[in-house]
Formats: sequence, C-alpha cells, structure tokens
Amino acid sequence: MGEHSCTAALDWLYAAQMFGMKLGLAGITRLLDELGVLQPRARVIHVAGTNGKGSVCAFAESVARAAGYSTGLFTSPHLVRFNERIRVDGAEIADADVARLIDRVREHVQAWEVQPTFFELTLAVAMLYFSERRPDVIILETGMGGRLDATNAVPKDCAVLTPIGFDHMQYLGSTLYDIACEKAAIFAWHRAALTAPQAPEAMRAIHEAAQACDTEYRIISEPCELPLGLAGTHQKYNAALALAALHAAIPHFLCSQEQLAAGLSDTRWPGRFDEVAPGVILDGAHNPPAMRVLVRTWREMYGDVRAHCIFAGAADKDLTGVVELLSPLVSQWILPPVQSPRMMPPAELARLVGRVSDAPVNVPSTLAEALQCADRPLLICGSFFLLGEVLAQLQGCAGYRTTAQ
Repeated sequence: MGEHSCTAALDWLYAAQMFGMKLGLAGITRLLDELGVLQPRARVIHVAGTNGKGSVCAFAESVARAAGYSTGLFTSPHLVRFNERIRVDGAEIADADVARLIDRVREHVQAWEVQPTFFELTLAVAMLYFSERRPDVIILETGMGGRLDATNAVPKDCAVLTPIGFDHMQYLGSTLYDIACEKAAIFAWHRAALTAPQAPEAMRAIHEAAQACDTEYRIISEPCELPLGLAGTHQKYNAALALAALHAAIPHFLCSQEQLAAGLSDTRWPGRFDEVAPGVILDGAHNPPAMRVLVRTWREMYGDVRAHCIFAGAADKDLTGVVELLSPLVSQWILPPVQSPRMMPPAELARLVGRVSDAPVNVPSTLAEALQCADRPLLICGSFFLLGEVLAQLQGCAGYRTTAQ
C-alpha cells in the first residue's frame, strides 16, 4: 500500500471527528470484542492523570525495551504524524499498516447504526496492531478522564495515576474530588494500583476507588535519582512511577542496572521541555498545573533569564491562569495563528496577555513569521496544536494533520 492509500484511510478516520466525543465503554468494548482484541495476551499498564501521563508511559516503555521486553505503546495526541500514537518496540506503526488496519476497522463498522468516535477507532487500530506484533507489555495512555475513556475497556494488570489537577472540567467535574473520581475509576478488581502523591481531595477519591474494587494502592513518593533523558525535577517522580508500574505489572520483572540506566537516559518524549535546537524549548504545558512545572523547570535550567515566547492556547482552557504563571519568564510575547478551530484567536489572546503581562506583544500573520522574528532563548508553549505545527515546519513535513483529540 502506498502513501495515497494511507492518506485516504486517514481521511476517513479524521472524518469520524464529526461524531464528536462520546464518553462510554459500550461501543469500544463491542468493537474490540468483535475484532478479537479485547483480551490482549500482553501485560497491560494503564496510565491516567492530568499531567505527566505521556512521560510516565515513555519511561516505562523505554526501560522495558532496554530490559529486553517487547513493547506496545499507545498515546495521544500526536504532534506531527498520526503514526506517533502507535508504537511497537519504539518504532512508529508504518503507513502501510495504518492503511490496512484502518480499512479493516472501517469495513467492520460500516453497518453500525452508531459509528465509533475517532479515538475509539484509533484504539481499535492500535489493539489490532498489537495483537499481530504480540508485545510482552502494552502501555496505554488515557485520552481524557478514565472511567469512561475508551482505554478503560482494555483489561489491565496495573493502573497508574499521575498528578491530578484541574483540566477538562466541563467533562470531568468542577472539584478536584470529582475529577479524581473519574480518573481513579481505572482501578481494576484485585489489580495493582499506583499513584503519585496527590492533594487530599484527590487522595480521598483514590482511596474510595481502591476500596470499591477491593484493591490496595501504593503512593510512589520517592524520586528516581538516576540520570534521565527528560529534563526537570518532576521527571524524577514520573520515572519512579514508571518503574513501579513495570514491577507491578510484570511478574519478576528482570532488568539489570545497566539496562535500567540505559532505558532511563535514552527516554525521549517530544514536546516536554524538549530542546529541539540550541536555546529553543518546546513544551505542551496548557493548563495551570503543567505551567507551574514548566516554569519551575525553566528556572532550574535557565535561572532568571527571560525568553521570547511563542504562545497559543485553546479557548476552553484557563488561559488567564496559564499566562499569569508564565509571564515572569517572558521578555516578549509572540502570538501566531494556529490551524485548530479550538485556539483562541491571536487578537483576543493579545488582549488577554496585555491585561496580565507588561512584556511587549507581537501578533505575526503566520507561524513562519513568528519563528523568523523570535530571538533566543525561545520558549514555544501553550498547546500541542502549536507544537505540532512548529515541528512540522522545522521538519518540512507536508503531511501534518491537526486532530481534535
């Protein structure tokens, strides 16, 4: 199958976004069951939380692979290419497999009265691919929430909660307790459960969730002190959580000190304090908890040095809170247009920034112009949509596609 067939298959898949987001497990459970991939042979680690999910998944995958285990990794969103979402042994799924498996799923659901969503279809493609490649361990990153997220249909051996904060409140609830209830609902009956340290409200929800499925949970509070491939003190805690998950999910997990060191230091996760060129940092921080971590990491790396900042954010996020946290780092704001309709328009964003920050504001007409006028050090942050467009330009990628999920 050529590039054209992959493009056509992805066109159909992206069109599924018009069906919106349907929270619930009935449709995805039916789909995975009928495709014969609902019960994977692999050990499954399922990761939910507000921030740090992708990093925990990346550490777990890298260490498991370094230890000689075959790995399957499912994450979202992608930054540049759809294929980033589905990996086996560290390698992205090939275009030919994307086209072939999307076509298989498409044929299977064409007569369904209620069509699956984009995220459900993508998970189905991933699970089909994993069933063919037969990895030893599958690592699933929750899309949003947990209880009704499609990934929660897959039986797991270990459930992991990263730090929980306020995000997606229109779907998950207005209190930290409510949000934590949704996320802790990935805990499974008599299966291992791990959590990062949480605020008291979130811990109450986690304790109740563990009691409801008659399982014990462990709080992983000690950092990993080995050298890491991802920058920032917070990554020490993400790495510790990932290592605990591997030992909980895989009986007698075997990993030498040399393999452990290699897996941790080789971990890469694009868009998480990612230095893509000297003095150019990309970070997907898009809510206040993530922005606090970004600001702290910047201080660790650059001290009091301020940055030119290319920034964009989704209109449904707490952009005032994000900008207030970020503004002490910024010497000049650069607010370009971004393709996604979810983004706050640059002119409106400029007014918001002006109310919070004294730094000058530049509103270029294109992202290319923004990149040309920015000085170093340069911080590019606020939205994964923005990061995807930046990386596509830097890589000269013509196949960049935004996605709503």
